Amino acid sequence: LILIGGFVQLLAGFLAFRKYDHLGGAAFLTFSALWSSYGATRVLCAAPVSGHLLDIGAGNTEGFTAGSVAFLVLNAFLIILASSFNVVLLCLTLAMELLTVCFLLFTLENLPLPFEIVMLSILSVICFYGATASLTNCMFGKDLLVMGPPLLTVQSPKKDREDPLPCVCPKSHLTSGLRTIAELLNTGAVCGVPTDTVYALAASCKHPQAIEKVYRIKDRPQEKPICIFISNLEQLRAAAPPISPLLWEFMENVYPGGIGCIIRKGEWLKKLGVGAGYSRVGTQDSIMIRIPDLTVLVHLIDMTGPLAITSANPSGEVDSTHHDMVISRLGHKLEGVLCDGESDEVVASTVVNCTKIDESGITIVREGCIPAGKVMQIFERVKNR
Repeated sequence: LILIGGFVQLLAGFLAFRKYDHLGGAAFLTFSALWSSYGATRVLCAAPVSGHLLDIGAGNTEGFTAGSVAFLVLNAFLIILASSFNVVLLCLTLAMELLTVCFLLFTLENLPLPFEIVMLSILSVICFYGATASLTNCMFGKDLLVMGPPLLTVQSPKKDREDPLPCVCPKSHLTSGLRTIAELLNTGAVCGVPTDTVYALAASCKHPQAIEKVYRIKDRPQEKPICIFISNLEQLRAAAPPISPLLWEFMENVYPGGIGCIIRKGEWLKKLGVGAGYSRVGTQDSIMIRIPDLTVLVHLIDMTGPLAITSANPSGEVDSTHHDMVISRLGHKLEGVLCDGESDEVVASTVVNCTKIDESGITIVREGCIPAGKVMQIFERVKNR
């Protein structure tokens, strides 16, 4: 029985560790050592004095006494921990503490037999109920047998609690997330969105007040124009802008991607779907258009129409390369942020002035993720062709 009891406790501890229950594992391993030590000592010393296999009465009690005191101290810590789990585990550790007291009294040859019988009976009842309750509740997935609430509850520090997000922040890989941001944009909201370069602020070109809000959010100077994003080149063809064959060929070679082309502005933008925001995008004479190479954003533009876009950072500060940066820096001023993780680039797009492409070629207005040299190589190749 001693061997079986110790083995069962040892097995319970092993299974608890396998389930990452470190408290349960430590408790059952401690109980196994205590049970085996106590039981073996009692049996080996139960024979008549002449037949003792262990001679505790001959001045050899120091080791057993020290061991029982060590069990008392260790189990005291388990009692404190068990009080934060359930009543049954707490009662079990308390019963083990009393059994350890029995062991200590036994080593001192001062153990009353009735006290030992009572303690062993209590321990047996608790162990039987605890094992039955655990097995039953585990099998049926319900608390059919009460284990009792924890007596101590540990509250997480305030810094570990998640603060509520300042705006709607759906995930980009979910269709519902795209739909949520699209609905916000279509109602005149300003949202943070991922691009194929860095994160950007987006507003629908149908809502000029939303574009105005972008300027206020970023504290952006009014003289700095805002570009637009479309989803594909066919949209631009359908609007029939007065574009030369050379410019069409150049755009076919740079779209989609991290290059934005500045072209002449005209009424054709309204056919593109710019609408009421016509006067708030670009300058009086020109507009920068870019087609992003990011499936998520392309799908979003298909749902909203052309978007007014600018980088998602306070004016003059570094670009945002993760949705967490957008949320922490501007989230309290936005209605939503489409979360897409780390951006593909750490700098914005390259901007090319193509308004005089047929007369004097192109000029690099801003060098970004695409080197100026590569842009010029593309243009020379297209021109020579």
